Amino acid sequence: MGKQSSKTYTSANTVYGNTTTSNPYAVATTNNGGTSAKFQEGTALDSVYKFVNNNINSLLDEYLNPTLDSTTNQAKLNAFTKTLNNTTLNNLENNIINPLSNRNMVRSSQATDLYKNLSNQNTNSLSSYIDELLSESQNNTAQVMNNLLASYMQGYNVISDMQNQSLQTSSGNASTSGYQSTKSKSINASDISSMVGSFFKALL
Repeated sequence: MGKQSSKTYTSANTVYGNTTTSNPYAVATTNNGGTSAKFQEGTALDSVYKFVNNNINSLLDEYLNPTLDSTTNQAKLNAFTKTLNNTTLNNLENNIINPLSNRNMVRSSQATDLYKNLSNQNTNSLSSYIDELLSESQNNTAQVMNNLLASYMQGYNVISDMQNQSLQTSSGNASTSGYQSTKSKSINASDISSMVGSFFKALL
């Protein structure tokens, strides 16, 4: 007759509790399928997240290629040009043309030269201002991008914290289910003889 040999096998599954964790900016849920998190709709971090994703390419292009066509730059340029023209014209008339005319000391050709010089000065001043305006615009765009990306990363940290909190809470509520099974094997006389033969061979 043969003997019986048995071995017990154990299998266990961890089941996470369904958990929802939230704060004013984000909400996270965890179940046995995993953890997910998202921003609360309409909050500041949600708005920053959407704005950055939708506009970062155009902002980057604006930074690399500053232009005078923007509404802000056009307004600044127009204001500077108007002030420059008014100021230089008043200075020319009040400080040069009128005093000389009153003394009959200026000819039309001289006046033409004065206006020409004034025009050249204005052109140079305007060119310098445009260079400064484009540089300022580029710096302003860079600052806007830095501020937006800092807020964007703050949102990422909030989402990450929510996921961790939800997972930890769910792990604390987890349960374990499993089962045990036993498998048996018969040992007959030939198996015993073979094992004994192998034993003595090992001794020789």
